Amino acid sequence: MKDVIGQDADWWRGAVIYQIYPRSYQDSNGDGVGDLAGITARLDHIAGLGADAIWISPFFTSPMKDFGYDVSDYCDVDPMFGSLSDFDALVARAHALNLKVMIDLVLSHTADVHPWFAESRKNRTNAKADWYVWADPKPDGTPPNNWLSVFGGSAWQWDARRQQYYLHNFLTSQPDLNLHNPDVQEALLDVARFWLKRGVNGFRLDTINFYFADKYLRDNPSLPPELRNDSIAPSVNPYNHQLHLFSKNQPENLEFLRKFRDVLRPYHAAAVGEVGDAQRGLEIMAEYTSGGDKVQMCYPFEMLQPARLTAGLAALTFDRLAAAAPDAWPCWAYSNHDTVRHITRWGLSDAAARVYTTLLMCLRGSVCLYQGEELGLPEAEIAFEDLQDPYGIQFWPEFKGRDGCRTPMVWQSDNALCGFSTAERAWLPVTAPHRPLSVAAQEADPAALLHHYRRALAFRRAHPVLAQGAMTGWQAKGEVFSFIRHGDETVFCAFNLSPDAATVTLPEGQWQAIGTDLGGVAVTAGAVELPGWGCVLARKG
Repeated sequence: MKDVIGQDADWWRGAVIYQIYPRSYQDSNGDGVGDLAGITARLDHIAGLGADAIWISPFFTSPMKDFGYDVSDYCDVDPMFGSLSDFDALVARAHALNLKVMIDLVLSHTADVHPWFAESRKNRTNAKADWYVWADPKPDGTPPNNWLSVFGGSAWQWDARRQQYYLHNFLTSQPDLNLHNPDVQEALLDVARFWLKRGVNGFRLDTINFYFADKYLRDNPSLPPELRNDSIAPSVNPYNHQLHLFSKNQPENLEFLRKFRDVLRPYHAAAVGEVGDAQRGLEIMAEYTSGGDKVQMCYPFEMLQPARLTAGLAALTFDRLAAAAPDAWPCWAYSNHDTVRHITRWGLSDAAARVYTTLLMCLRGSVCLYQGEELGLPEAEIAFEDLQDPYGIQFWPEFKGRDGCRTPMVWQSDNALCGFSTAERAWLPVTAPHRPLSVAAQEADPAALLHHYRRALAFRRAHPVLAQGAMTGWQAKGEVFSFIRHGDETVFCAFNLSPDAATVTLPEGQWQAIGTDLGGVAVTAGAVELPGWGCVLARKG
């Protein structure tokens, strides 16, 4: 299906989406903070990488207590980042480069200075009194239930004006909207319409499974220690002590997502949701993306885990996904603005980073790349006095927060802030290990990781079966993860996710090696010897 300007309505299926954290991409005005005009100036880099779309983290008007994920005006640009005209110029330039534009919508909560909340908290009878999740205290004055905040402590904050508690799944300054109220739903759908009319091609939906809370506010059950998982919150956070059965993942979300899909449909726009759940992330992702009537894609945290993705974990992930919903559509990511960069998190060598990149480009699903990932940036070490993230400040030093993955992009190696800004000081420091990994330095080195990313993205585009074809026969044999992609051609893929050599047996038939510039080894009938961190990419012919 094509729209009136020839856009493929399924452009998102198998797309490579490049995430931009706007505070840290490019500063155009010398204030030490990245902005929209800076992004526009650097779009050629993303187009040259071979990405299909960009996702821009929030740039809306905000008090910035959670750096834009606390919105005070959904339909305007914070002056820190520029203006609506700057955004329009960004969209125009992106589209000229054949890049789709997706923006981050935070629909589960607002800032506590949002006009909606300012009215809601005045009293219990105003027009927006029921726009947020309010509840009376227990008879002893304590919160209405045992729900915990992702950022630590109770998920309830007392408000003296209403003499009630309000729900906040994150900071106390981020009150949760009450999506059980149809007026709230319609207001949020209007936000999506506003940006679609400005030319955006879709949305990344923050905390998509937090939209609804249990209307009866039932207590969450405890979670035994052996079942606790630190993929959503650090292990030092008591949030991991509960099974969040009632504070998120509610069935009412499905009908709202159908309404959201109806808003997207006339624009042929797409949405990718963030599913934050340590126990059922894949199953929820399958539920939200199956059937063709909810969001197109979600990314779970299976590949954002602290533990390195092994062959066994990869096979288990696809087993679970197939069992939950064969037609579900994942969007895979190794890194983003909330997690330790995967180079550091998984302790990857250059050779390991390359094979994981190639694997990502061969998986069924869409892909998110995080800015600087193409440079192999490690997690930055940030001194406590330089921390900006309230999450890190709260749990320091056992958990250092998210600043280490949010430091400025490094464009060149021969200037104080590596081409990010002309200011004397950026909002976060540029650390020494990043300096030699700059774009300019890697452009000049044919063996640099940046060129491997370009080749990997070009390989995916040259073989559409990798983006949109079926995937069968996945298995883990030792540390080798292998599978077959089917479509207009048949491609066998095998990846040795260890430093030790391994043997791979190709399926029956005649196979021709492809992707040799990505490290793919030559193939012969029968067994193939794979070096450590090696791969086989072969086309049936």
